[in-house]
Amino acid sequence: MSDDVSPKRPLGTSSSLAGKLRTYFLAGIVVTAPIAITLWATYWFVTLFDAWLRPLIPPLLDPNRYLPFQIPGIGLVFALIGITVIGAFAANLVGKSILNLWDRLLNRTPVVRSVYKGTKQIFETLFSQSGASFRNVGLIEWPRKGIYSLVFVSREVDGGQIGLEPGRAMYAVYISTTPNPTSGYVYFVDVGDIRIIDMPVEDAAKMVISMGLVFPEGNGQVNMLPAGGNIDQEMARKLLEEPPRKAAAKPARKRPASSRAKKLDS
Repeated sequence: MSDDVSPKRPLGTSSSLAGKLRTYFLAGIVVTAPIAITLWATYWFVTLFDAWLRPLIPPLLDPNRYLPFQIPGIGLVFALIGITVIGAFAANLVGKSILNLWDRLLNRTPVVRSVYKGTKQIFETLFSQSGASFRNVGLIEWPRKGIYSLVFVSREVDGGQIGLEPGRAMYAVYISTTPNPTSGYVYFVDVGDIRIIDMPVEDAAKMVISMGLVFPEGNGQVNMLPAGGNIDQEMARKLLEEPPRKAAAKPARKRPASSRAKKLDS
């Protein structure tokens, strides 16, 4: 009987190699997936406008007619130019008069007016320079007590505006769903039932879209603000106990010796 003198393979070598390959593969997905999705979405958006608007472009203005190859995005370019021209036309007196006639015509159409008015209000709110936007980010206990949901404060509302007792201070808040922020719920809550937090709206939107994986940059602490009139009691106690920061004392400015001597002589 002969002894087996063949070298034995260390245990765990195959598993460690497979783990490294798996880590590299996941890292590659993290890097390439956003790039691929962005390129695909851009290509889809450009080709969509080309399919819609290329047939409407006059042949004399189509660059693809004079080139031996096709240039994607011609329809999108003409769409941007057309939207800009329409905006410039709507900014003068004649354009405003025509748009007012168009608005009155659509507002008198039974079925179309509801769709037109709703979409117009949405786009005026989103893109108008003087339009409203989310003011603050807050927390409310929803869907039950003890569970907090992130909400976007839209505006202040009087209770009488929504059929409640007049003079009741309330907030109109929007609760977004994850990971699609365009769908959600609108609630009206009392000012005292919402905790306004010191967080930018953009960071809160990132948190909602990422399903809580992306948190705001910083020390990880979110301060409570007094906007809702309901500061957390523990936070308020800490703020009161914390001594205020004092500005660094400036060194006393020394007078020249000659000026001190003149003062003594006088």
